[in-house]
Amino acid sequence: MNKTLLALLSIFFLATSFQPLGMKDKTRKPPIIIDKPVKARIDATLKSFVDSGKIVGVSALIFEKNKEVYYNAFGYADREAKIAMDRNTIVRIYSMTKPVTGVALMQLYEKGAFQLDDPLAKYLPEFADMKVYKGVDATGNLILEPAKRPITIRDITRHTAGFATSTDLPGLSDLVKKADVMNPGNTLSEMAKKLASLPLQFHPGEQWAYGPSVDVQAYLVERISGKPFDQYLQENIFNPLGMTNTRYVVPEKDRQKFAGMYRRSADGLLTRVPDDENTYNIKNWPLKTGGFGLTSTLDDYMKFARMLVNKGKSGKATILKPETIKLMATNHLAESITERMWLPSKGQVGFGVDFAVRLRPPFTKEENNGVVGEFFWDGAASTLFWVDPVNEVTAVLFVQVMPFYGQLHKRFRDAVYGEYSPK
Repeated sequence: MNKTLLALLSIFFLATSFQPLGMKDKTRKPPIIIDKPVKARIDATLKSFVDSGKIVGVSALIFEKNKEVYYNAFGYADREAKIAMDRNTIVRIYSMTKPVTGVALMQLYEKGAFQLDDPLAKYLPEFADMKVYKGVDATGNLILEPAKRPITIRDITRHTAGFATSTDLPGLSDLVKKADVMNPGNTLSEMAKKLASLPLQFHPGEQWAYGPSVDVQAYLVERISGKPFDQYLQENIFNPLGMTNTRYVVPEKDRQKFAGMYRRSADGLLTRVPDDENTYNIKNWPLKTGGFGLTSTLDDYMKFARMLVNKGKSGKATILKPETIKLMATNHLAESITERMWLPSKGQVGFGVDFAVRLRPPFTKEENNGVVGEFFWDGAASTLFWVDPVNEVTAVLFVQVMPFYGQLHKRFRDAVYGEYSPK
């Protein structure tokens, strides 16, 4: 072999052996995540929570690369009536309503109805000239100052608007209680007016604080579209995706499939919440919230999750453009926003448009496991879903227990991905 040929071959092998940092090998397929041992591990994990009496019932559904790879259910949807948990069980998804609202809002964004950095007051004038709470004076009167900048639409998509929710701030907490913003008897318009009448708890953009921002998104959808919010969802998301069991009010004919709600005491005792304490999804209240309130089934919510992993498409339906999904699943929180309430408990995450967005692997094995690039959210009754675009995995976990039971999520994630261990 002559020296020239040898030199050319050396250059070729060097060029094909190394890629610039960040360049993906498009010929390398992601590994299969949900294999037989993983399925057995998920089964054992979920069953252990029911068998130990920590929860009454649980179900989970996972798709990988557009194929169903896991489903199972354990325990009861209604322990007292001896109705088993199954994939047709209807549950209260609480804050898993929020990503649905975000998708509705971003459909209008795609149509050019607004820009994310537009002032909210441009569309909802109730929120103009907001004041910010700074404490109380010696006589107990509120000390207020003008907001440093207007609330933007981006603020209400990432929980940085500053809306008042605190129950322990002198003067302000009494106003919050009196306003009764989330009374189900309010319309979205009435909710917004009451909320806008309150001082902000902090200047827009300075903190992350969970609150009624997504309910304001729902009102914005209603105002821009000219349709009642629940009607907009039905026509533009639920019908196109075939989500026939997702709604605010569970009809009488489906009540037997509606899971009971269980309250877990400090000593671990599970008590069924009486139906007359939980009437939001039984009566047709005026308030159709954007931040909570929907009920759904595993298969219905999985249709929503699969639309997200498929970059806005589902069959012949296009719900959003790929670039809009990418925008929603991108962290919108600057590092300067250091006060983040309980968001750090979700792991190494930022926040996009109504999703937490995983930015880094866990630092310790005690943190929630997940793949960098994943976006997800959960609900007050301990429901959970996530979208893992790297491995094309979508997972939905349903349970009905309060208060929020984060340990179940930790163990479920470990069952799917394996326990985290530092490299």
